[in-house]
Formats: sequence, C-alpha cells, structure tokens
Amino acid sequence: MEHHHYHLRDEEATQRLGMALARAIAPGMTVYLHGDLGAGKTALTRALIHATGYQGHVKSPTYTLAEPYAVTLHGTPAQIIHFDLYRMSSPEEFLDAGFREDFNAANVCIVEWPEKAEKVLPEPDLAVFLTMNHAGRDVELKPSSALGQLCLDRLHFAPDLG
Repeated sequence: MEHHHYHLRDEEATQRLGMALARAIAPGMTVYLHGDLGAGKTALTRALIHATGYQGHVKSPTYTLAEPYAVTLHGTPAQIIHFDLYRMSSPEEFLDAGFREDFNAANVCIVEWPEKAEKVLPEPDLAVFLTMNHAGRDVELKPSSALGQLCLDRLHFAPDLG
C-alpha cells in the first residue's frame, strides 16, 4: 500500500492537513496518531473535526480518555470519537470503559497514544506518524486496509501553498 510523506512547515500546514483528511475520511475508519508530546496530534485532530463543520470547542480528551463529536461526513451524519490514551494505566482500562463498542461502521475513531492499548485496540485503517523537525514537523500516512488506502486516494493536500 502506498504511503504519503509530507513536511509541515508550520501550524497552518498542520491545520490544512487536518482539513484535507476531514474530506477524505469515512465512517468506520480507525486512525492511529503516533508522535511525541507536542508533535501535533491534537492540533491535527482539532483541525479535522472543525473542518467537518463542528462549531464547538474541541478539547484534548487527556483526562476523559474519549470525546465524541457529532459531525457530517460526505453529507451523512456521523460521529468522530477522539481518544487520548496517554493517561491510561492499562489496556484493561480501555476494555472496562466499553470503548471497543465505539469502533464500528458508523464512527470514525481517532486514537492518540494507541500503543497504550495496542493489545485490545482494533487495527488502524490509517496510521499517522508525526515527528518534530526544526520549526515544523514531518508526517507519514500509512494505510493498512482498503478503507485506509481509499482515504489516501481521496486525499488532496499540498503542504505548501506558497
């Protein structure tokens, strides 16, 4: 499957990638976000959720572990659930909270720190790797399913508008 690599030179480029992903994702997708603290995972997710037309505040679910957002994708009502598993103490905590039920054909699940629950999480359709690089960040998008590849096929993104 085809990988996409980009250099995002500033926060605006990160926001544009989030907007482009919002137009490319589909219900049923699971997206993993990998990267160190401050790498831009929440900023990317916030831009993606706002680009779906969501008007409210998009906060990091650091303490709640999950925040659901009612959105519209491709003209259809859907739900994006933003997970931040950084503070989770064990994979069992994920199971005990009933989060596995959220991973279904109706939702888009975006997961920060998926390695905290890797044994119990469903496999991602798309993995996003963010790495700090000077003033900006590098991003790699890796599909691991037909749905993930379809997302990348639909992705129209130019990192520099110049």
